[in-house]
This record gives sequence, structure tokens and C-alpha cells, in this order.
Amino acid sequence: MGPFEVAVVAIIAGVALSAFKHHKENRESVQSEEVTQLKAELTKLQQRVETLETIVTDKSYQLGDEINRL
Repeated sequence: MGPFEVAVVAIIAGVALSAFKHHKENRESVQSEEVTQLKAELTKLQQRVETLETIVTDKSYQLGDEINRL
């Protein structure tokens, strides 16, 4: 292998490494955004569950449910 081929292989390897690093950074950024969105959705769902628990454990709700069953 001559010096020209070595130089070409080195350039191609450098470009490939640069592209791989760029791809990895973009993938991590997308995953980070998705995690942030999922955390926000989880917080909303937890608040909704707390609200529903409050409604269901309320004595007036239970009384109304008993009246409806009669």
C-alpha cells in the first residue's frame, strides 16, 4: 500500500468517525427530549390519579353511589 492509499484511508476514517460522533450526539439529544416529554406526561397523570382518588374517597361521592345502587 502506497502513501496515497494510506492518506485516502486516513481521510475516509476521519470523516466516518466525525459522522459517527455527530450521529451519536443527535440520537442522545432526541432521547433526552423524549425523556423530558415522558416525565411531564407522568407528572400530569399522577396529578389526575390524585384528583380521582380524592373524588372517590370523598364521603359525599360514596353516599351518592350508595343511593344510585338503591
